[in-house]
Amino acid sequence: MWPGIAIGVVIALVVAGGAFGVVKLRDRDATGPSSTPSASGSGDAGASNTPTAAMPSTDASLARFYDQKLTWKSCGSDECASMSVPLDYADPTGKTIELKMVKVAATGKRVGSLVVNPGGPGGSAIQYAQSSSSWPSAISQHFDLIGVDPRGVGESTPLECLDTAGTDQVVASDPDPDTDAERATLDDLIKGFGDGCLAKSGDLAKHMSTVEVAKDMDVLRQLLGESKLDYFGASYGTFIGATYAGLFPTHVGRMVLDGAIDPALSNSELNLGQAHGFETALRAYVADCVSRGSCVLGDSVDAGTQKIRQFIDQLDAQPLPTNSSRKLTAGLGVLGIWLPLYVKSYWPILTQALTQAMDQGNGSTLLALADQYTSRGSSGYTDNSLNALYAVNCLDHDDSIPVDQVPSHYAEFEKASPTFGRIFAYSLSTCSTWPVQDKRTSHAISAKGAPPIVVVGTTRDPATPYAWAKGLARELDSGVFVSRNGDGHTGFNQGNSCVDSAVEDYLVEGKVPKNDLRC
Repeated sequence: MWPGIAIGVVIALVVAGGAFGVVKLRDRDATGPSSTPSASGSGDAGASNTPTAAMPSTDASLARFYDQKLTWKSCGSDECASMSVPLDYADPTGKTIELKMVKVAATGKRVGSLVVNPGGPGGSAIQYAQSSSSWPSAISQHFDLIGVDPRGVGESTPLECLDTAGTDQVVASDPDPDTDAERATLDDLIKGFGDGCLAKSGDLAKHMSTVEVAKDMDVLRQLLGESKLDYFGASYGTFIGATYAGLFPTHVGRMVLDGAIDPALSNSELNLGQAHGFETALRAYVADCVSRGSCVLGDSVDAGTQKIRQFIDQLDAQPLPTNSSRKLTAGLGVLGIWLPLYVKSYWPILTQALTQAMDQGNGSTLLALADQYTSRGSSGYTDNSLNALYAVNCLDHDDSIPVDQVPSHYAEFEKASPTFGRIFAYSLSTCSTWPVQDKRTSHAISAKGAPPIVVVGTTRDPATPYAWAKGLARELDSGVFVSRNGDGHTGFNQGNSCVDSAVEDYLVEGKVPKNDLRC
């Protein structure tokens, strides 16, 4: 059903006060080199208060891309521009694609440009940079926030795949097929999705990998006039950042990777970890529901999680009616349950949705949550994030298995997640019939030579489990780990002043946090 990794980018754009979103700012100097104060505190963030010339590519064949000039134009209260990059970095004289970007300018004394990405894969960095709910003034005063929609995403040359009806069919499909016929149907749906991408977008579907996105980011760094890339990535955005650091360690400035993915993990390990992460988050939610009394799920955590599993099975047998013409299937019901686990403030809405569904036989609120998760509007999908999600993940990981082999993995997945285990097990097969394969293998990234990179992990993060952040921080030669004890996805700007101060002091002043800081 879903091809693994972090799939909750929609939270970036819909939850006020969450970890995603950035305040609107004003510009001082869009293209000149930044002046950054020297690091102080417990370490050196690698920045200098002496402006230095930006570092162009050493590859002469890419000179025409690194030598571009950005033309900033007003777009509302912000400024927008576009840049050209090669479709295929192995053939830089061939086709090109356009990447769109926004600059939300610093409101006070400018430190530099902070490139931001909310994750996904498939999240719009433009919308992320322009969201005004999340970034504190300590950041917004000092940085031009730069959001570039990655290749194939949002306003950049977009990846197109299926029409609304076709995408609806994929999203609503059975996430835990019981028979050979149902498993074959799942395979056919995913293959049809990928075939649609090739038919509508051609070679773009072959060049959506994270490595290519990271290479685009270095072109961007040069065009911004920065010798070092200052970067904040959340969720899958951490994989972009880590990949960039591995490719261009000497080009790294101040980098924060929040809600991190461990690039050393295989597709199987990622799905297994995420299964455990969602089970942990679910049990925390059920415990909260039970503690409030009169919980529709019963009077214990075990009873509550078992009731949710039974509810999903019932949806599989008989989807629930809603206030629209669409029914709540098992696939949609699971997404409706998952979305509120990303943000604790959504837990009461989940309780209302489950009460409506279980007591009244009406799936409308769960359907609305699922639609919010997948960017499904009243007349179709409002962005192409689902297209990018499949395309990127299927290029980044080469260890999918045939769908008929999934049952042999039931035991380990059900141990990790009695509620969702089989659903995550089927994610092992998602890319097995995807028509574009790149045979990239997972590997640890050390980024030797990079300055300190701050990695943030949250103990009960469902989508990017705590262990992933610890793993990435350990594998990076210069990794600095900051942990938040809490619920929900990502750690920064989630109401924890310890985390917020550590990140803000690092980005603005270059003060590197103490490694393994517990907040």
